[in-house]
Amino acid sequence: MARVLVVDDQSDVRAMIAIVLRVNHFEIVEAASAAEGIKAFEAAKEGTKEGTKFDLAIVDIFLQGKSGLDVISMMRDRQPDFPIVAISGMTALDFVAEAPDLSNVVCLQKPFRPNDLMRAIENARQAVAPVAVRVAV
Repeated sequence: MARVLVVDDQSDVRAMIAIVLRVNHFEIVEAASAAEGIKAFEAAKEGTKEGTKFDLAIVDIFLQGKSGLDVISMMRDRQPDFPIVAISGMTALDFVAEAPDLSNVVCLQKPFRPNDLMRAIENARQAVAPVAVRVAV
């Protein structure tokens, strides 16, 4: 079962994402802030008792107190091939693709449908997959 970190400061958005992912057999860890998301990611990366490593993250770009871009950059610094879906209610997701350290981040505009979320997750996984794996799929 894939383990997903969901970082969003809106509880209703986190709840909707969690429902969709649990129905699709994902294990979910929710974080209501950038600080909580970073703490969970670091704890999992270090293999502490809070849990095992994450397979993917879904990060809201506009978080209170700290930018989701900072969270994404930190994750990519520590694990360059980590699949990430960036979500936002704003229309300014194009700038994510223009940042070199955020390459292969899949962007998803809120509101989105469950099928859109699942497609974004698959695209994020494929974006960081080794070339040999992409050809085989």
